[in-house]
Amino acid sequence: MALTVEAVEEALAAHDYLADEGLATAVFLALTLHRPLLLEGDAGVGKTELAKVLAAWTGGPLVRLQCYEGIDASQAIYEWDYARQLLHLRLAAELGTAQGEEAVDQVYSERFLVRRPLLQAIDHPAGPPPVLLVDEVDRADDEFEALLLEVLSDYAVTVPELGTFKASEPPVVVLTSNRTRDVHDALKRRCLYVWVEHPDFEREVAIVRRRAPAASERLARQVAAAVEALRGLHLLKPPGVAETIDWAAALAALGQSELDERSVERTLGAVVKVQEDQQRVRQHGIDQLVRTAVARGA
Repeated sequence: MALTVEAVEEALAAHDYLADEGLATAVFLALTLHRPLLLEGDAGVGKTELAKVLAAWTGGPLVRLQCYEGIDASQAIYEWDYARQLLHLRLAAELGTAQGEEAVDQVYSERFLVRRPLLQAIDHPAGPPPVLLVDEVDRADDEFEALLLEVLSDYAVTVPELGTFKASEPPVVVLTSNRTRDVHDALKRRCLYVWVEHPDFEREVAIVRRRAPAASERLARQVAAAVEALRGLHLLKPPGVAETIDWAAALAALGQSELDERSVERTLGAVVKVQEDQQRVRQHGIDQLVRTAVARGA
């Protein structure tokens, strides 16, 4: 059966990821056109989770590259196992001249090549292609972005001692960014771009019901409503969907079937994780937050 946007939406939902039509369309195009998918948005809106769900759906392994300041080719693409190479040469030297010369020729062979995520995703075994997750690409520097762009342009990596590794089938590539800085236009042009919003109220309720099944319908609606209200308080770190799920699960574990002031006070750290933000919530009034959530979630 031909892949369609509707089929993508249904497949993601079958793995408990409720994507809107825009995101499902972007995923469909990424799979059909073999283009990287760049997801930007606030922390906790489900960017990383989408890559995990794609791997579960397609059956390809998830290969994750966590970006950070100073990351370079040796952490992202490949490096040589120098310790094993040295041991190999020492052993060969003890065995004699002929074997020693042969050992030198073997030093830069694949047995000593340490494959990092980009090379793992490109030089993959037969079967469903991997899902390559390049997480928080905005934390890397300009040089790494240029390196990443070069690799993703041809889905190929050259190791001078061995030659060029080229993907027989391109991996599914998902890049995420929390927009701590702007990703360069050249990389954006290579990708399909989606700004991932917080879900609307009803979609968030549905997500909570799937991901925190122990929470009752009433509790799920009240928690989603409370989180919606929290996001309107201009917090330093507004809660994402992950926090909504965690909060609902925590409340359900405490035996709560609905929100009240005491339960919110006890579990506030599950959803608001900056001290200054917790102070702002308390100044706003937990009683008012509960009233808003109960009324909205009714």
